[in-house]
Amino acid sequence: MPSTVLPIVVLISGSGSNLQAIIDAIDNQQLNAEIRAVISNRPGVKGLERAKSAGITAIALDHNDYDDRDSFDHELKSLIDSFQPELVILAGFMRILTKDFVEHYEGRMLNIHPSLLPDFTGLNTHQRVLDAGWDRHGVSVHFVTNELDSGPLVIQAEIPVLSDDTAKSLAKRIQQQEHIIYPMAISWFADHRLSCKNNQAFLDNQPLQQPPRWINNKLEQA
Repeated sequence: MPSTVLPIVVLISGSGSNLQAIIDAIDNQQLNAEIRAVISNRPGVKGLERAKSAGITAIALDHNDYDDRDSFDHELKSLIDSFQPELVILAGFMRILTKDFVEHYEGRMLNIHPSLLPDFTGLNTHQRVLDAGWDRHGVSVHFVTNELDSGPLVIQAEIPVLSDDTAKSLAKRIQQQEHIIYPMAISWFADHRLSCKNNQAFLDNQPLQQPPRWINNKLEQA
């Protein structure tokens, strides 16, 4: 691993299960990073308690205290920048971000979305997959751009849809995959293997035309 530790800020809105996976990966020396702050747009959520328990600065910045999306994002950007992160992690951050905010962190902000993008952008992906009769489902890590859930893909995990699956059971199984591939993607960035330039993701200096997929507990290159 490179000796330089990657400084990151994690944005959450809820329980912070992916935050915990990142904390655990750092503690287990699988990820050479330092979480400088965890920021939630919702006060009192479990994710903030997870951060405090790990000795990480935890801040609630309630979006309801701001008149509009622009003013909230401006304050959020100033707060993030005060911690000087090299990477911003969206971990269940349930906000649509403004153009200026996204462009400010171009190439250094990651998101995780519970579907095999570009299919099923937006919300309620597990039920929509079932309603569509798909036999597979998954989760995607991508760089954030101004088009919702459509930035350059980094890695995906795929699972089969079982005959007795419900939206709840799919969500549980997908979350298990999230906790594997999100720290993995962050570690690639920390190790200077992953980058994004001109709306194109690169891994080991090669453009990712198709992202690698985590299937059956192994990484399959596209």
